[in-house]
Amino acid sequence: MGTSFGRGGATTFQQDLQYSDCILIMGSNMAENHPVGFQWVLEARERGAQVIHVDPRFTRTSAMATKWVGIRAGSDIAFLGGIVNYILEHGRWFDEYVKRYTNAPVVIDEKYEDTEALDGLFSGWEPDEGEYGEYDITTWAYKGTKAQTAPGSNASLTRGEQSGHGGHGGGLSHGELPEEDGTLQHPNCVFQILKRHFARYTPELVAEACGCTPEEFVAVAEALCANSGRERTSSIVYAVGWTQHTVGVQIIRTAAIIQLLLGNVGRPGGGVMALRGHASIQGSTDLATLFNILPGYLSMPQSDAEGGLANYIENAKSPGGWWGNADAFIVSLLKAWWGAAATKENDFCFDYLPKIDEDHSEYWTFVQMLEGTVKGYIVVGENPVVGSANGRLHAKGLTKLDWLVVRDLVEIETAAFWQEAPEEIPTEVFFLPAASHVEKDGTFTNTQRLVQWHNKAVDPKGDCRSDLWFYYHLGLKIRERLKDSKDPRNRPILDLTWTYPTHGEHDEPSAEAVLAEMNGWDEEGKPLSDYKPLKADGSTASGIWLYAGVYADGVNQAARKKPRWEQDYVAAKWAWSWPMNRRLLYNRASADPDGKPWSERKQYVWWDAEQKKWTGKDVPDFDEQKPPDYEPPDDAKGPDAIRGDHPFIMQTDGQGWLYVPQGLLDGPLPTHYEPHESPFQNPLYSQSANPRRQQFHRPEDPTNSPDDYPYVVTTYRLTEHHTAGGMSRTVPYLSELQPAMFCEVHPDLARERGLAHGGWATIRTARAAIEARVLVTDRVKPIRTNGRVVHQVGLPYHWGTRGLTTGGSANDLAHMTLDPNVHIQEVKALTCDIRPGRKK
Repeated sequence: MGTSFGRGGATTFQQDLQYSDCILIMGSNMAENHPVGFQWVLEARERGAQVIHVDPRFTRTSAMATKWVGIRAGSDIAFLGGIVNYILEHGRWFDEYVKRYTNAPVVIDEKYEDTEALDGLFSGWEPDEGEYGEYDITTWAYKGTKAQTAPGSNASLTRGEQSGHGGHGGGLSHGELPEEDGTLQHPNCVFQILKRHFARYTPELVAEACGCTPEEFVAVAEALCANSGRERTSSIVYAVGWTQHTVGVQIIRTAAIIQLLLGNVGRPGGGVMALRGHASIQGSTDLATLFNILPGYLSMPQSDAEGGLANYIENAKSPGGWWGNADAFIVSLLKAWWGAAATKENDFCFDYLPKIDEDHSEYWTFVQMLEGTVKGYIVVGENPVVGSANGRLHAKGLTKLDWLVVRDLVEIETAAFWQEAPEEIPTEVFFLPAASHVEKDGTFTNTQRLVQWHNKAVDPKGDCRSDLWFYYHLGLKIRERLKDSKDPRNRPILDLTWTYPTHGEHDEPSAEAVLAEMNGWDEEGKPLSDYKPLKADGSTASGIWLYAGVYADGVNQAARKKPRWEQDYVAAKWAWSWPMNRRLLYNRASADPDGKPWSERKQYVWWDAEQKKWTGKDVPDFDEQKPPDYEPPDDAKGPDAIRGDHPFIMQTDGQGWLYVPQGLLDGPLPTHYEPHESPFQNPLYSQSANPRRQQFHRPEDPTNSPDDYPYVVTTYRLTEHHTAGGMSRTVPYLSELQPAMFCEVHPDLARERGLAHGGWATIRTARAAIEARVLVTDRVKPIRTNGRVVHQVGLPYHWGTRGLTTGGSANDLAHMTLDPNVHIQEVKALTCDIRPGRKK
């Protein structure tokens, strides 16, 4: 969608899935990994919806679907690109939706050249730029515009470096509207570029690349088309099975293109649903646990950017849409953090913010450990020795540290790595016991942006403490140490608003007070009811603009728990959903350009001509008083510059992006590239893998040769174990249910390699070897393509050296190759060899 809110249609499971007419699940074993949410898929199926599962393995999700299609790990864009081509080739797009609500009519700069013309590369590729090669994205722009820089970025980072909210609208400025062709016939409009780009993704190409049959593919494409349009909507569901590729972001982009073409974004029963592996992964990204964003998806400033706050705001603001209020968002954040110390005269303490100049992601940091430039590390809620690619190399990096702090519920492998070290190491390890979610107050913000409050059930035992307690008291101790300091560099810590009420014998800080600070206050000191009153003059404060309203009227709105049977299916009084308690993002798209529901069956929000406002079953994701025929005046800015028939209010142009002129590092359109390690050559181009993939070229992280490692590996999760295993391998009954690391292989592969069901196998890559019990099953589909058969090996990744059940760690096998946009490792598709017997 070209924005951080790319799930465009995320709402409650009951609505998004229960009322879908067709559900396509890819990149997820939803039944096993998200069993509570999967009940709504089953309800949809009982109502007559088609449930389609496309996955390398036949799983419990496949068993409960109406159709399963097995594909090769790493071929998702080929499959989804085929659906895009099928829609365009057969005239199945939702014409009025596409012409009015997407950038399909926009004309692109004549300098743009597609992968079809450049054999797998987009125009602007500069192989000698940067560490991996870079794109100069200026040729990707809308005609007559230029790409904007990311907030605070320097010249070297303007070439596609995405801002925290994924770009601003193609470099538009008000009054400089792009050239459009409402007939969609201009040869360089987005629609025609899209047709040419995906023209070779035929059913036959999909079958060759993915390993399914043309008939299986067409059945899926036809099901989505038949269940989309005015009267019907389809949804697409994914999880980390899509993100953990070198093209993970582009896979999700392809799904968004499909849903925009079919008119399924912003409508009930539609959208793209991102399932999360934890209860609050959504909340952690909202609140900026990622290195390159601030709360609310504001970008981190760059260290060498000049001009301070004014320059940051100039780059962060969009001339149209709600990012036009980025100045109010950032100033209110600074006021929440530094209070009275933040004044107009000192740029509201903008210079206090940390600045970034490098990647700073987890993998970059571990490489710096290996280089000896990182001396200390704090690990919380993560187990990189098991959960990250090339886990053994991560363990080696830890041996280079002076000190390591691990806070967790149990002694995980990252805390105990030194016990496996082959020699004496200098690292001093501090293990601090943490409290679980039942031992502390707080919120979860889950998949559908729903902020739900939970109360502490029991006190933590012994020295266990909550995360909030740890950071609050750590801050107090640091401030005490620095209280007499005259060094200006210590002012950011000393000036922080760091006073919260505490309770109990251990002075536990009030989580509800922190939530109230996140909500923020208006100029009169009253709790904000939403984000619209935020101002850039320093009179308002909000720790995260998206959460403004979660503490409206001084009441914890996240704690509401009105039962489903006492309200309608939107369930607006169960907890609170950001922003403004909207349950469906971009829901203006649920009505036609005139403001009328596309159909009575799927009505959701609409324009009430008598009341002259938007109304409906949900909080309208649109300016409530803006009529459908609103035309912005020439001097309009921010939200006022968005037309009344353009639903995507976070974009400068108010349109859903089929084509991304800026914001992504590896191309304006998704393209099928092979995984970094693949037994196949790209069937489309001589450029086989994503040219912009992130690599580290470490001697300890070699790449597999296809001859020595002929099989495809994919990793996955089990119901009985949780992620890296710390919370489940220490639990007796869960360890009994899944007592050993295993590998899934097809009977043909078992015969080919002499593997015995229940026996041992050793799985090898150029990085490591692990051993596992053998599970011979036809659930792992061999891939028949290019006149040969390639087998796939399935590996759960939960095991390590600690706990009641121990075993080989699947991620030890993986290469540290990442998606360039979000720095996520490719562990869902790599290669290996497998032999019978235990590891020597």
